[in-house]
Amino acid sequence: MSEGDAGPPRAVLIAGPTASGKSAVAIELARALDGVVINADSMQIYAGLRILTARPSAEEEATAPHRLYGHVDPARAFSVADWLADVAPVLGEVEAAGRVPIFVGGTGLYFEALTKGLAPVPEVADEVRGFWRARAAEVGAEGLHRELLARDPVMAARLRSTDTQRLTRALEVIEATGRSLAAWQAMPHSPALVPPETAARIVLEPERAVLHERIARRFEAMVAEGAVEEAAAFAARGLAAAMPASRAIGVAALADVAAGRRSLEEAIERGIVETRQYAKRQST
Repeated sequence: MSEGDAGPPRAVLIAGPTASGKSAVAIELARALDGVVINADSMQIYAGLRILTARPSAEEEATAPHRLYGHVDPARAFSVADWLADVAPVLGEVEAAGRVPIFVGGTGLYFEALTKGLAPVPEVADEVRGFWRARAAEVGAEGLHRELLARDPVMAARLRSTDTQRLTRALEVIEATGRSLAAWQAMPHSPALVPPETAARIVLEPERAVLHERIARRFEAMVAEGAVEEAAAFAARGLAAAMPASRAIGVAALADVAAGRRSLEEAIERGIVETRQYAKRQST
């Protein structure tokens, strides 16, 4: 699926579920268009988790310029606004050099903010963010949806009961500001860095059976490439379980393997199931 066919696109946006082949397409386009691949995935921003977040390998990154991968310490609370702030100078550099920015990722909130701008929501205190992230880990998406329904029925009606990220954000905002996120979103937004009419969009949608097989093969390959050791090194930092990076698929289960608390076979099975569930959420 594409848009922006009236003329050369200012940017290319590549979206799709995890394991759909987005990175390979981005690299191919970057080489063909003299482009720069810019990360739009909320997990691949973190340092120290190259394998478990399925970030392009060092060899892949060497075939075309890549920006905003692995540049954030996992101990840092990192928001969509933070990502946009990082994108702005990179986008300026890429365009000044006459190259095509190619945004690739599976985080819908990032693409939405990139093409529509951000509502003027006040900064949410770290304590509030931490509380609701911990709550998300405790009760899951459906539990969050029930709590949002009680506190902010307008936003609860807008959001899917499986969308943990957006549900958490809505609860953070009403907790911190006393106003519904819907009210903030109705206010004038900041200018879009990439207006939608200037961008070509590519959405990858593999058949379900094909995607499921790719997910299984990829997770097994991750383990072979050192994912257990990566998870153990990450766990040794002792970061709070509520931090977003701590919730990367495979981190907890494979850290348990390294500590002797879980079998490798069980961890692999769990990782494959969780990744398939995540891919389903990305596609709906």
